[in-house]
Amino acid sequence: METDSVSRFLGNYKFKRTGLVLGILAFLVFILISDLPDHPRFCAGIAILMSIWWVTEAVPLAVTSLVPLVLFPLTGVISGKDAAAAYTNSTIFLFLGGFIIALAMERWNLHKRIALGLVSRFGKSPSSIVLSFMVAGGFLSMWISNTATAVMLLPIGMAIVSKMSEEHGSVATSNFSKALMLSIAYSASIGGIATYIGTPPNLVFQRIYAQTFPNNASVGFGQWIIWFFPLAVLLTIFVWWLLTKVIFRSDGSFVIDRSIMRTEYEGLGRMKYEEKVILTVFASAAVLWIFREDIAIGAFTIKGWANIFPAAKFIDDGTVSIFAAVLLFIIPKKKVLEEGGAIVDGWVIQDIPWDVILLFGGGFALAEGFVKSGLSEAIGKSFDFAAGMPVIFIIFSISLIVTFLTELTSNTATAQIFLPILAAFAIEWKVDPLLLMLPATISASMAFMMPVATPPNAIVFGSRKLQIADMAKTGFFINIFGAVVITLLIYFVLGLR
Repeated sequence: METDSVSRFLGNYKFKRTGLVLGILAFLVFILISDLPDHPRFCAGIAILMSIWWVTEAVPLAVTSLVPLVLFPLTGVISGKDAAAAYTNSTIFLFLGGFIIALAMERWNLHKRIALGLVSRFGKSPSSIVLSFMVAGGFLSMWISNTATAVMLLPIGMAIVSKMSEEHGSVATSNFSKALMLSIAYSASIGGIATYIGTPPNLVFQRIYAQTFPNNASVGFGQWIIWFFPLAVLLTIFVWWLLTKVIFRSDGSFVIDRSIMRTEYEGLGRMKYEEKVILTVFASAAVLWIFREDIAIGAFTIKGWANIFPAAKFIDDGTVSIFAAVLLFIIPKKKVLEEGGAIVDGWVIQDIPWDVILLFGGGFALAEGFVKSGLSEAIGKSFDFAAGMPVIFIIFSISLIVTFLTELTSNTATAQIFLPILAAFAIEWKVDPLLLMLPATISASMAFMMPVATPPNAIVFGSRKLQIADMAKTGFFINIFGAVVITLLIYFVLGLR
């Protein structure tokens, strides 16, 4: 066993070292042979270097994200001041505030109460239990990270699987076990597409779209939910049907004892004061996010609350996010005299995923370089041959390419790489950029085939209840279905043409 671990480590180390050297060589070769003008040529070379390092993880993803701070000023692409500014913006603070709220939920077990409360109220059949996990996972991952959602639901699912195996045997419950494990992973990814803060690619889109098209109307938090919550519901229903009725049909002769979930839920006791405060702050933030800007529903428009202020455009989702987070630092715990401190205290600072924040910043800096160096315009012109193709075909192609590429790479890195390029295509082809950027953004969360594709996939694969083939064959059908549905939604339903 130790020998296997050493071999895997050495193999992984050699792969990363190869990626490190390959990235540098690709950068040097490109700037030597490319006939682009200096600034876009250097920007493209740096993008190639970062892409290779991101894909191979030659160095930590966050370290690769710092490359623009060094190479952009040295090569004259953009100034160090402009590059640094990309690492601190409203989208970063939207993510930061949302993560503080999520950490508070985890700290006081509110997320577990929500999940167990939902799961324990569904039926006793295998398919209804799978559906309950998907509803719980999908709802939670709309607001907290898909990784945290999967980590929280997995022990509950494992307890149910273990109990069923004892009562009915591992053979009879094999399909149910696989369906339940996959439902946890897949729902954690699907739920994230429904809100801006549900998954990193959505936030990447928000910032790059605002950077590249500052004069276009933004896509508000509420508008995003109107567009993509129905997609999340549709995907959830399809995945549930595929898991429980087609690929992993369970023996209908056994029922599931929900006492396991009820026991865990009752073990949480009555809802504590801190949980009530966090739930109130969280719900208030969600309402403020959703209704901040005008929401168009057909011919009817719901006016946003920000319009009551004289400078409504000064307020964004980051404002709401940080306001909610600050409240949690201010409101004291119930036993403040005995224990001291607020509901959220200094402990949260060290738990914030600063590496992910740097990853965002690196992508935003790259997007800034694409625009200001002229690379976006150059890329757009180089794809003139595709301008005459049917838009629906282009959307479907983007969806498929991004979906299957994300099976092997970080979804955030994929979004960082593709979105600036697609923005350039939209400018050159004179089409609504949302037609190209939205399918890429959503497809970046649609990788269901491989354990390495997303953290939830890896987490449930670690349960040892699945084979790679189980995930691959199921994920392939979901990937294709997702690409088709995304294409139809973007082209026919959203009215972007």
